[in-house]
Amino acid sequence: MELTQGKISAEEIRQLIVLGQEMLAQPVELLDGVAETLAELAGAYRLLVITKGDLHHQERKLAGSGLAAHFRHVEIVSEKDEGTYEAIWRRRGIEARRFLMVGNSLKSDIVPVLALGGAGVHVPYHLTWAAEQVEKTPEAGADFFQIEMLRELPAVVRTWAAGRTA
Repeated sequence: MELTQGKISAEEIRQLIVLGQEMLAQPVELLDGVAETLAELAGAYRLLVITKGDLHHQERKLAGSGLAAHFRHVEIVSEKDEGTYEAIWRRRGIEARRFLMVGNSLKSDIVPVLALGGAGVHVPYHLTWAAEQVEKTPEAGADFFQIEMLRELPAVVRTWAAGRTA
Protein backbone atom coordinates (compact mmCIF):
# COMPACT_ATOMS: atom_id res chain seq x y z
CA MET A 1 0.00 0.00 0.00
CA GLU A 2 2.82 2.40 0.88
CA LEU A 3 4.76 1.74 -2.32
CA THR A 4 1.73 2.48 -4.50
CA GLN A 5 0.48 5.27 -2.25
CA GLY A 6 -2.82 3.42 -1.89
CA LYS A 7 -3.29 2.87 -5.63
CA ILE A 8 -2.89 -0.93 -5.59
CA SER A 9 -6.12 -2.71 -6.38
CA ALA A 10 -7.74 -5.56 -4.46
CA GLU A 11 -7.08 -7.83 -7.46
CA GLU A 12 -3.37 -6.96 -7.43
CA ILE A 13 -3.21 -7.67 -3.69
CA ARG A 14 -4.94 -11.02 -4.31
CA GLN A 15 -2.37 -11.85 -7.01
CA LEU A 16 0.48 -11.05 -4.63
CA ILE A 17 -1.03 -13.29 -1.96
CA VAL A 18 -1.40 -16.15 -4.47
CA LEU A 19 2.24 -15.73 -5.53
CA GLY A 20 3.34 -15.79 -1.89
CA GLN A 21 1.33 -18.94 -1.21
CA GLU A 22 2.81 -20.62 -4.28
CA MET A 23 6.31 -19.75 -3.10
CA LEU A 24 5.63 -21.20 0.34
CA ALA A 25 4.31 -24.42 -1.20
CA GLN A 26 7.45 -25.09 -3.28
CA PRO A 27 9.27 -28.31 -2.36
CA VAL A 28 12.60 -28.04 -0.57
CA GLU A 29 15.54 -28.60 -2.90
CA LEU A 30 18.77 -29.50 -1.14
CA LEU A 31 22.10 -28.20 -2.30
CA ASP A 32 24.58 -30.79 -3.51
CA GLY A 33 26.23 -32.62 -0.63
CA VAL A 34 24.07 -31.24 2.19
CA ALA A 35 22.59 -34.55 3.37
CA GLU A 36 25.92 -36.39 3.34
CA THR A 37 27.79 -33.52 4.98
CA LEU A 38 25.28 -33.15 7.80
CA ALA A 39 25.19 -36.90 8.40
CA GLU A 40 28.97 -36.93 8.73
CA LEU A 41 29.14 -33.91 11.03
CA ALA A 42 26.19 -34.90 13.23
CA GLY A 43 28.07 -38.01 14.32
CA ALA A 44 30.87 -35.97 15.85
CA TYR A 45 29.48 -32.50 16.62
CA ARG A 46 26.45 -30.85 18.22
CA LEU A 47 24.59 -29.23 15.32
CA LEU A 48 22.05 -26.42 15.60
CA VAL A 49 19.92 -24.76 12.94
CA ILE A 50 19.64 -21.01 13.36
CA THR A 51 17.39 -19.60 10.69
CA LYS A 52 15.54 -16.36 10.19
CA GLY A 53 11.97 -16.09 8.99
CA ASP A 54 8.37 -17.03 9.56
CA LEU A 55 8.08 -19.76 12.20
CA HIS A 56 5.61 -21.98 10.35
CA HIS A 57 7.32 -21.60 6.99
CA GLN A 58 10.75 -22.42 8.40
CA GLU A 59 9.40 -25.38 10.38
CA ARG A 60 7.73 -26.69 7.22
CA LYS A 61 10.93 -26.25 5.20
CA LEU A 62 13.02 -28.11 7.80
CA ALA A 63 10.50 -30.96 8.00
CA GLY A 64 10.32 -31.16 4.21
CA SER A 65 14.10 -31.24 3.88
CA GLY A 66 14.45 -34.57 5.68
CA LEU A 67 17.41 -33.11 7.61
CA ALA A 68 15.82 -32.33 10.99
CA ALA A 69 17.18 -35.47 12.66
CA HIS A 70 20.75 -34.19 12.26
CA PHE A 71 20.14 -31.19 14.53
CA ARG A 72 19.99 -31.16 18.33
CA HIS A 73 18.28 -27.78 18.40
CA VAL A 74 16.36 -25.55 16.03
CA GLU A 75 16.25 -21.80 16.54
CA ILE A 76 13.92 -19.79 14.29
CA VAL A 77 14.49 -16.11 14.89
CA SER A 78 13.24 -12.81 13.54
CA GLU A 79 16.76 -11.36 13.22
CA LYS A 80 20.26 -12.80 13.24
CA ASP A 81 22.42 -10.25 15.03
CA GLU A 82 24.81 -10.21 17.97
CA GLY A 83 22.04 -10.08 20.57
CA THR A 84 20.27 -13.05 19.02
CA TYR A 85 23.42 -15.18 18.95
CA GLU A 86 24.31 -14.25 22.53
CA ALA A 87 20.83 -15.24 23.71
CA ILE A 88 21.00 -18.57 21.90
CA TRP A 89 24.44 -19.32 23.30
CA ARG A 90 23.30 -18.50 26.84
CA ARG A 91 20.20 -20.66 26.47
CA ARG A 92 22.18 -23.59 25.03
CA GLY A 93 25.27 -23.28 27.24
CA ILE A 94 27.63 -22.56 24.35
CA GLU A 95 30.92 -20.67 24.65
CA ALA A 96 31.54 -18.23 21.80
CA ARG A 97 35.02 -19.62 21.14
CA ARG A 98 33.51 -23.09 20.62
CA PHE A 99 30.85 -21.96 18.14
CA LEU A 100 31.28 -22.23 14.39
CA MET A 101 28.53 -20.73 12.24
CA VAL A 102 28.09 -21.93 8.66
CA GLY A 103 26.02 -19.82 6.31
CA ASN A 104 25.60 -18.05 3.01
CA SER A 105 25.13 -14.55 4.43
CA LEU A 106 28.19 -12.69 5.64
CA LYS A 107 25.97 -10.01 7.18
CA SER A 108 23.67 -12.14 9.33
CA ASP A 109 25.46 -15.50 9.59
CA ILE A 110 29.14 -14.65 9.86
CA VAL A 111 29.92 -11.05 10.86
CA PRO A 112 27.89 -11.02 14.13
CA VAL A 113 29.38 -14.35 15.22
CA LEU A 114 32.94 -13.18 14.51
CA ALA A 115 32.27 -9.95 16.44
CA LEU A 116 31.31 -12.02 19.49
CA GLY A 117 34.40 -14.24 19.37
CA GLY A 118 32.93 -17.17 17.47
CA ALA A 119 34.04 -18.54 14.11
CA GLY A 120 32.39 -18.66 10.71
CA VAL A 121 32.37 -20.54 7.44
CA HIS A 122 30.93 -18.63 4.52
CA VAL A 123 29.43 -20.69 1.71
CA PRO A 124 28.52 -18.17 -1.01
CA TYR A 125 25.30 -18.73 -2.89
CA HIS A 126 24.56 -17.19 -6.27
CA LEU A 127 21.31 -15.65 -4.97
CA THR A 128 21.86 -13.31 -2.04
CA TRP A 129 19.50 -10.49 -1.07
CA ALA A 130 20.91 -7.00 -1.46
CA ALA A 131 20.05 -6.42 2.21
CA GLU A 132 22.48 -9.23 3.14
CA GLN A 133 25.49 -7.66 1.40
CA VAL A 134 28.46 -6.34 3.41
CA GLU A 135 31.01 -3.75 2.38
CA LYS A 136 34.05 -5.73 3.49
CA THR A 137 34.63 -9.48 3.63
CA PRO A 138 36.37 -10.67 6.82
CA GLU A 139 39.99 -11.73 6.49
CA ALA A 140 40.47 -15.49 6.21
CA GLY A 141 42.22 -16.94 9.22
CA ALA A 142 41.80 -19.11 12.28
CA ASP A 143 38.21 -17.98 12.83
CA PHE A 144 36.93 -17.33 9.29
CA PHE A 145 36.83 -19.65 6.32
CA GLN A 146 35.25 -19.47 2.90
CA ILE A 147 34.39 -22.58 0.91
CA GLU A 148 32.70 -23.09 -2.44
CA MET A 149 30.95 -26.40 -1.78
CA LEU A 150 29.41 -27.90 1.34
CA ARG A 151 31.37 -31.10 0.76
CA GLU A 152 34.44 -29.11 1.86
CA LEU A 153 32.91 -28.40 5.28
CA PRO A 154 33.90 -31.52 7.28
CA ALA A 155 37.61 -30.92 6.64
CA VAL A 156 37.28 -27.25 7.66
CA VAL A 157 35.36 -28.19 10.82
CA ARG A 158 37.97 -30.79 11.80
CA THR A 159 40.80 -28.27 11.29
CA TRP A 160 38.98 -25.59 13.26
CA ALA A 161 37.98 -27.98 16.08
CA ALA A 162 41.55 -29.25 16.41
CA GLY A 163 42.65 -25.65 17.03
CA ARG A 164 40.07 -25.28 19.83
CA THR A 165 41.45 -28.18 21.85
CA ALA A 166 45.04 -26.94 21.74
